[in-house]
Amino acid sequence: MTRSRRVAPTGIDRPDQIWSASSAVILKNISEAKAELSALIDAVSKGEEVVIGKAGVPVAKLVRYTGAAARRTPGALKGRIKIHEDFDELPDIAAAFGMEP
Repeated sequence: MTRSRRVAPTGIDRPDQIWSASSAVILKNISEAKAELSALIDAVSKGEEVVIGKAGVPVAKLVRYTGAAARRTPGALKGRIKIHEDFDELPDIAAAFGMEP
């Protein structure tokens, strides 16, 4: 069994590697990630990033879930948006492109 590697995000060794500048990255192959998923989720919940590779090439990244975007409120822009009266009128396409019909 191979051990996971922690790589400091100091640079890019290969063009297919993308590193975050925030913290160390844990590299795992698919088999290791499958066997250690619970431990990897614990590491991600503590702020670490996990990169999962296949045949030595990174294919997935596990990062902490930050939550859904703010819930949308219907009518939040009421009174701020004006739709002009001619909104539904189509322009003369030929004239718009400088052509005569």
